[in-house]
Amino acid sequence: MPSVRDSIKDALEAETITTTNQLDDTNSLSTTDTITASNIKLDANFISTDNTTPSQNTEGIWVLGYGSLLYKPPPHFTHRVPCRIPGYTRRFWQSSIDHRGTPDSPGRVATLVPLSTISNLDGNTSLEHPDGLPAAVYYIPPSHAAEVRANLDIREQNGYDLVKVEVHLLPSADHNSELNMLLNELEIDPITQHHLLLASVYVGVPGGEAYIGPEEIIETAKVIATSIGPSGTNYEYLKKMCTSLDEMVRLTGVGVDPYLIELLDCVETLRK
Repeated sequence: MPSVRDSIKDALEAETITTTNQLDDTNSLSTTDTITASNIKLDANFISTDNTTPSQNTEGIWVLGYGSLLYKPPPHFTHRVPCRIPGYTRRFWQSSIDHRGTPDSPGRVATLVPLSTISNLDGNTSLEHPDGLPAAVYYIPPSHAAEVRANLDIREQNGYDLVKVEVHLLPSADHNSELNMLLNELEIDPITQHHLLLASVYVGVPGGEAYIGPEEIIETAKVIATSIGPSGTNYEYLKKMCTSLDEMVRLTGVGVDPYLIELLDCVETLRK
């Protein structure tokens, strides 16, 4: 079985990228479109998704959750494993007009941003976790992989691209035999001794239709404190995410997210 690093190398060298989460005006999944790597709006740090459509998927899928998936998981998952995402951070640099805001008053939702982007902006990475961003991955068995992939393509349609990111898994010591079999198929990092996984994840990237880009925490907080959309208040989205991460820290010690802590504090101060 090729290593995770070999898979990353192959993905970066691919000449074409196939995308399967294109949607028409009725929010129905369209046919698969093939486009060149030079035309797709993906950050170079992310790995393009594989070219397997949901209907063709004969294996289970691992989905990475770092935002709303932390408190509202995908349907039909059989395993939820805490993880860390080395080299990335979480930022509310994505606008939302379909869940936590409206076209007239967009809210703010999370996306993944390479640490190199933060460092290049101001050299300050004090709000980042040194061991990697805390998150969670969900395993969807083959019998439901196509259904869940289609569901998430629609749920994440407002400016998110489906890519792959390497994560370090932190399973509990008492995980069951089925999860153990899945873990045994994965490469182990020689330094951390964590299982390595190339997980599917939805991200907003520079150049994307909903990507806001660098924004001071206080400015983001002002938007979140007042925005509301079809799925509820923007504050609720942030609060539920923080609560889910707090619970994961309590149970697993996966690590806190200083950026989220400061953002929540700013929003709650503005709401008083």
